[in-house]
Amino acid sequence: MSSSLSAVRGAFFDFVDDPWKHIGNEQASARFVKDGLLVTENGLIKEFGAFDEVSKRYANVPVTHIKNRLIMPGFIDGHIHFPQTRVLGAYGAQLLDWLQESIFPEELKFRDRDYARGAAKQFFDALLAGGTTTCQAFTTSSPVSTEEFFAEAERRNMRTIAGLTGIDRFAPDDFLIGPDEFYRESKRLIEQYHRKGRHLYAITPRFAVGCTSELMNRCAQLKREHNDCWINTHISENPSEVRTAKIHFPDCNDYTEVHEKHGLLGPKFTAGHGVWLSNDEFRRFSKAGAAISFCPLSNLFLGSGLFRLGRALDPEHRVRISLGCDMGGGNAFSLIRVMEEAYKVGMCNNTMLDGSVNPREQDSAEAERNKLSAYRAFYLATLGGAESLYIDDLLGNFNVGKEADFVALDWNGGQAAMAWHQSLVTEGTPATMEEAAKLLFGILAIGDDRNVDETWIAGKRAYSKSGGAVA
Repeated sequence: MSSSLSAVRGAFFDFVDDPWKHIGNEQASARFVKDGLLVTENGLIKEFGAFDEVSKRYANVPVTHIKNRLIMPGFIDGHIHFPQTRVLGAYGAQLLDWLQESIFPEELKFRDRDYARGAAKQFFDALLAGGTTTCQAFTTSSPVSTEEFFAEAERRNMRTIAGLTGIDRFAPDDFLIGPDEFYRESKRLIEQYHRKGRHLYAITPRFAVGCTSELMNRCAQLKREHNDCWINTHISENPSEVRTAKIHFPDCNDYTEVHEKHGLLGPKFTAGHGVWLSNDEFRRFSKAGAAISFCPLSNLFLGSGLFRLGRALDPEHRVRISLGCDMGGGNAFSLIRVMEEAYKVGMCNNTMLDGSVNPREQDSAEAERNKLSAYRAFYLATLGGAESLYIDDLLGNFNVGKEADFVALDWNGGQAAMAWHQSLVTEGTPATMEEAAKLLFGILAIGDDRNVDETWIAGKRAYSKSGGAVA
């Protein structure tokens, strides 16, 4: 056997389909192997299945046995801000004031390479500790921050999507980048990083309030010239932002039309938030193949509003959805925390539509789609996130040929009361998919990053709770 082969044994849980397609039988979307073996070669999954069967073909391969844990594909964060690591949880303002008072002053520091390099280490340490193995991230308007982001991602061998952030208004003068400079530097960075190793590049207009038509047109030019690149931005996060965007783009009927008119809305386009999108905008997102990253931590922390998940998941006009922690508007790196808040947002939306508030507005189907079971939540954090970002050919579950990024979850970790709570489900390793899903819901409801025991990148352990990040 080749020395590049290795294997991990344990209890595995992943997804093979969208659970919203299996309402009433969500187990059909998942795969649970109580005692499984994941064989990897050169960072890719070579074989996966029951230990008794797979191990016969790999008798001489070294095996790491991860006991009393649930092993899942690594979490995928669709919306996060690398340069806000140090100021997450800044107090007391809504979006536009918060940017001016807390965020832009910190992001200006990322013009300094040493500062950006040190911040990148902090950022990726925190990602791994939360079980996040892939993210789509914003950098800053300084090329240095993008270079240091990709350099640290390469050192860790992590799959990431990022790019120079474009903003030419609504920020301090020394923070802005003009359309021509943005185009020139973005083109250089695309050629340097896109599809080199595990890097993917996102053309990144920060948000329409901060971008002139000239900058948006340069983004469209980059997309035409580099159609394989992603597009990462924000949309309809806050009512004041929506009104301000209308002032800057008076020829557009809504926020989505800003991106349509500039030739940006389409596949590989992700906009964070979408809290205040209309029904018609959701339909146009769906038709275009564009995606929204649902960021409940920051939507609640900044008072932005409740994202209408059930409407976005209308089967007639299904929008691709990822989860995003949106750190630092979101006050944690942990997608477990994000799932918890997403559950609460969904329950509030459910109540608004179930007929108990206003029977005339009752929509039982949409109300039900808002509710997050363990299947739905962890699907969004893994395979669903990969599908949303058009990287499900690379990762998202344990299918052969995909990249071997995964997380080992301790269902008894977290707060002191957790182990006793989880013992209601089982005293040992779950024996069935139903038991595993109940443990996962317990992690979602009362857990956090303390439930992440190990994080593996490309078949190698990159973090363990007992020892931190692996150098």
